[in-house]
Amino acid sequence: MATTIDPTDYVEVENGTLTFPNEKQQAKFELGVCMAVYKWEELATAVENSWGGPKSAEKRDWISGIVIDLFKESSAVDIQLIEETLLYAMVDEFDVQVDNDSALEIAALVMAFYKQVQEQKYDHIDALYARWQEKRNTQEEKRHVHIEEDPNNPDDSDNGDDDDDDDNEDNMDIDEERVEHKEEPIIDDDGFQLVQKKGKRR
Repeated sequence: MATTIDPTDYVEVENGTLTFPNEKQQAKFELGVCMAVYKWEELATAVENSWGGPKSAEKRDWISGIVIDLFKESSAVDIQLIEETLLYAMVDEFDVQVDNDSALEIAALVMAFYKQVQEQKYDHIDALYARWQEKRNTQEEKRHVHIEEDPNNPDDSDNGDDDDDDDNEDNMDIDEERVEHKEEPIIDDDGFQLVQKKGKRR
């Protein structure tokens, strides 16, 4: 796919910026950018592993925002500019150096979405969004199961540990008493039973 991408492909307007005057078009384009960024596997891996810290997911949304801002603040944007923005953000926010063409592919997808939105064609963006929603719902269901279990497990394990500790202490006391009782009666070689306290045996 990367071999068919022209990094110099661009969109341009004579006056103003590349923001769409139509609110629906602008909203669809911004959704498309988000879907493209979410589709970037290298970034998804970085977020899942929290390489950007506890706010990794928020950083991904921020990256979507800076790509959108390229179009809001400029009269011309090319694929290479989008790619460089993505790569810089990965290094800056996740300390990850991406050395393949994945950022170029995502940049080309963003450019394709912009041109589709210009023609008011939203099928590709809507399809990606529907797929993302389905994936998110599946993850939410799994997360809810963990949320129900996790708060209880540490308590159970803590209580269990406390109980075990108490049981162990009780068992230790019982064992010591048994040992004392067993050690007190002493039988000598002649068969006589001698009762001696601990510490007096030689």
